[in-house]
Amino acid sequence: MRAGVVVTAHPGVEDLAVQAEELGLHSLWIYDTPMVQGDPFVALALCAKATRRIKLGVGVTSPALRSAPATASALASLNALAPGRIRCGVGTGNTARRTLGLPPTTAAAVEKFTAALQDLCAGRTTGYREGDRVRDIRFLHAGTQVNTTDPIEFVVAALGPKAAAVAGRRGTGLISFGLLDPTAWQALHDAAQGAHRASYLVTALHLLDEHEDPHSDAARDATGHLVLSLLAFAADTAAESPAFADQLGPAEREAVQRLLDRRGTTSTAPDRYTKLYPNYLGRIAAQDRDLVLPSLMTMLALVGTREDLLARITTLEQAGIDELLIQPVLDPSTEMAQLAKLLA
Repeated sequence: MRAGVVVTAHPGVEDLAVQAEELGLHSLWIYDTPMVQGDPFVALALCAKATRRIKLGVGVTSPALRSAPATASALASLNALAPGRIRCGVGTGNTARRTLGLPPTTAAAVEKFTAALQDLCAGRTTGYREGDRVRDIRFLHAGTQVNTTDPIEFVVAALGPKAAAVAGRRGTGLISFGLLDPTAWQALHDAAQGAHRASYLVTALHLLDEHEDPHSDAARDATGHLVLSLLAFAADTAAESPAFADQLGPAEREAVQRLLDRRGTTSTAPDRYTKLYPNYLGRIAAQDRDLVLPSLMTMLALVGTREDLLARITTLEQAGIDELLIQPVLDPSTEMAQLAKLLA
């Protein structure tokens, strides 16, 4: 199985890209969550100039955040800096929209957006709509500002069959966040009807020291950003769309309520998004370790001895996962080295 990393946009991110490339990792992806993290296209431009081999991806952008012409221009500009190395994930903007206090867009909008990006980034004409006005658009650049010759790989973010079906119809890859259930991946692949390309899994990884408790502070710190992201989502949607929170067990629902209390908000407060998402996907505070429940660690992250991890990764590979992406939050250099060594 291939290995890569996903990180936030920040000064010095190009140094991480260089290290990842030197370790032999296949790809580096950067989140697109504008009100919580830095801009991925700025960061990827720095990474493109600093590296020569590693694939570079946006993970993931959305039609709810950016227009197709602007996004295609950014991608094709990156492709001019790093020909053939650019990847673009597309999703509903589930998190990026919720950090604005707004709902995500639809799978249908994702499909139209993906189709437009595929056309524009390949130098083709596509239809562009604003209200009742529809125009045929294409790149009008002269010279080398953009690269529409080398292919850009697109992937669709999916947790369910509707998005996976979009990947199948558009012939893109699949990317999913914290989905470690092989049966769920089989359902995604079935929904894509085998027409999709590579499958990417974003998770966290913690290699246990000898005799280390699998729920130690170190293990919770390494995986807590994923767990708190799930709890924040459950807290944010509990009142308006309770289906997700209702799937959680009593201990997990209690953790959701503790998170709300700790952040000084409620599931019905109109400004709850301003309290739940600061430091989203960042290293957790020590006082929040109690929220990182063992059940959620097992659900979302890979924690174990080398033998445990290799066994779980083999199962995921058999389920059709092509590339494992981790987000290192404690000591990125060490965590990337561990991943590279584990999957060497």
